[in-house]
Amino acid sequence: MNKSVYMVNLGCPKNLVDGEVMLGMMAQEGYTITLDPERAAVLMVNSCSFINEAKEESIDTILELARYKEQAPAKQLIVTGCLAQRYGQDLRTSLPEVDVFVGTGEFVRVTEILRQKRSLLDGPTTYIGAAHVLPDHTAPRLTTTPFYTSYLKLAEGCNHKCAFCIIPKIRGLQESRPIDSLVAEATMLARQGVRELNLIAQDLTAYGRERRDGTTLLGLLRALAKVEGLDWLRLLYCYPNYLDEPLLRYIAEEEKICSYIDMPLQHISDRMLRTMKREKSGDGIRRLLERIRSYVPGIVLRTSFIVGFPGEQEEDFRQLLDFISEAEIDHVGVFTYSQEEGTAAGVMTEQIPEEVKQERRRQLMERQARIVRKKHLSQVGTVHQVLVGGQDDQQRMWGRTQGQAPDIDGVVLLEHTQADVGDMLPVQITGVAGYDLRATPWNAVSQRKILPVDSVHLPL
Repeated sequence: MNKSVYMVNLGCPKNLVDGEVMLGMMAQEGYTITLDPERAAVLMVNSCSFINEAKEESIDTILELARYKEQAPAKQLIVTGCLAQRYGQDLRTSLPEVDVFVGTGEFVRVTEILRQKRSLLDGPTTYIGAAHVLPDHTAPRLTTTPFYTSYLKLAEGCNHKCAFCIIPKIRGLQESRPIDSLVAEATMLARQGVRELNLIAQDLTAYGRERRDGTTLLGLLRALAKVEGLDWLRLLYCYPNYLDEPLLRYIAEEEKICSYIDMPLQHISDRMLRTMKREKSGDGIRRLLERIRSYVPGIVLRTSFIVGFPGEQEEDFRQLLDFISEAEIDHVGVFTYSQEEGTAAGVMTEQIPEEVKQERRRQLMERQARIVRKKHLSQVGTVHQVLVGGQDDQQRMWGRTQGQAPDIDGVVLLEHTQADVGDMLPVQITGVAGYDLRATPWNAVSQRKILPVDSVHLPL
């Protein structure tokens, strides 16, 4: 019997880890993983439904895989993840091609569910259950990222009540894993060759607080820093709260902790922050950025902003546009507000026209491009450790610095470089190319004259 599975993972890295656990469980049951949907007996979409664009991408992917099932009706089409959890019952009618919808609290039962559905005679079935489940280090996991990098999922769910966000209703309240389980998983990943761990949760800085047993992110970082084989630990999805002095001091002093913080700010206008039900004011955000940079000199910051939130006036947007220039944050993502049912903002009046949202996004990204240009040019001549990632379409080696997270930030294009994927090597930045940097191995350029900054070309 053909027991092969083809999976498409959509959405955030947290969803990706869930998908990797499902693949691990299926591998234990004798399934093989294929990259060819035509050969697969099981077609899986691990879906996302955070915003409208994510829902549309999930539906399009489901319909694309359904075409393979039309050609071979014996195939099983399974939809897991947030879309299944949020809309599984409703989609049974509109997507009859799908055999099973498996929610975020049931995905660890995926092999059992597949066994129950082999006959495919009883129509679409939905398994929703709890808002989430949080597997520990004993769960099998088949990583799909390059061998040298991986994600470590610290917690599931979220306790915040941001007006624009549906995640707490889909994934439930925060539940953190114990430190010993996370250290055990990190140790296993390191033994498999992982050198870089990206720590993820809905709210990383709140990790452990609901356990009320003294578990904190700082305690976890101290434990993970002792894991042999790991070189970099990067913090993603840090809510602005709880970035306190002890944590910042440890980030500065521990070499394994990347000087990088991903911290979604969403806006700077006090009026919009209140409407969004965020827990910081504009002045509070400014003081926080000042504190972070004072304790961790050279820190690389990533953030995201929402434009076009209900009631956002020109003055609110102007404050945000000015803040982009003022704060000079290294990496910025700008999202147009997505009106989501089930959220506080979804029923607000003063919804902003789509063309206004897009124009505001364009202006913000244009302003941020100038910041990127300035910051990149200031890097020319500096030396960094780079984790080698592979070759691009032009057969050039590339890698990433501590300040470049996988998949969301730029890369370093390595010239005159011979290295193996997964190597760490020192390089000197010699130029820039859009959102990427150019570099040459440090030993090869230690005697070379670096071009003056004014002569470096950065296309926008």
